Amino acid sequence: MQSESVEIVKRDSVATVWMNRPHAHNAIDAHLIEGLTQAFAELAEEEAIRVIILAGRGRSFSAGGDLKWMLAASEAGFETNFEDARELAHLLQSVAMSRKPTIARVHGPALGDGVGLAAACDICIASLSANFAMPEVRMGLIPATIGPHVARAIGPRQALRYFLTGERLSAARAVEIGLAHEALEVEHLDMRIAKIAESLVLGGPSALAATKELVRKLDGRAIDDELIDETARHVALTRGSTEAKEGIGAFLGKGAPQWLK
Repeated sequence: MQSESVEIVKRDSVATVWMNRPHAHNAIDAHLIEGLTQAFAELAEEEAIRVIILAGRGRSFSAGGDLKWMLAASEAGFETNFEDARELAHLLQSVAMSRKPTIARVHGPALGDGVGLAAACDICIASLSANFAMPEVRMGLIPATIGPHVARAIGPRQALRYFLTGERLSAARAVEIGLAHEALEVEHLDMRIAKIAESLVLGGPSALAATKELVRKLDGRAIDDELIDETARHVALTRGSTEAKEGIGAFLGKGAPQWLK
């Protein structure tokens, strides 16, 4: 799938989804939302693709919501704005719930909805020149659709501060609070992401998807008998799977598992 707003580049088992509005700093409008949603849906069906990288062409990762589009939408009725917001929320959820590991490649500014996209990815690797901000309140808006994903990444206390102030975070600060996992010089960005993608590909596809689901279920839960039984059931189910048998056999020197052949 290729469009004016989105470009997909595939290399072996890794697909990079490029937001392709460099002239607008990859600001998010209806066309970009549609293109990204379609891209993630299509890649979800491709067994050969094991890892998805989300990146932005030009100088910015994403400048957030396209202000001209948002201003035009503000003149429409509630239902139109509600549906627009739901489309963005569904996009963020599709990124977060992808069965395949996702990596955000943040090389420049990530603002508003762009922060939401970075937070929705499993892993966020940023350049030291990148910066993050959620300035919605400064425009009389609220970071509602991105809120659940950002708060999950950095916790409600940090989210409250940066939602309320709209201040910019350096890449180093983003790492400190958990919004990004690593920050490094931009010339090393792609090499580092490629190494992480190589590590992800070593995992069994079903095991990776189940691990993502497990972490979502663990969020905020007490370690009680119910959770103990639930995690034990996960172990019992996966141990008997073909994928686990292949993986254990590979560790014992019986050849590579099927997903690496």
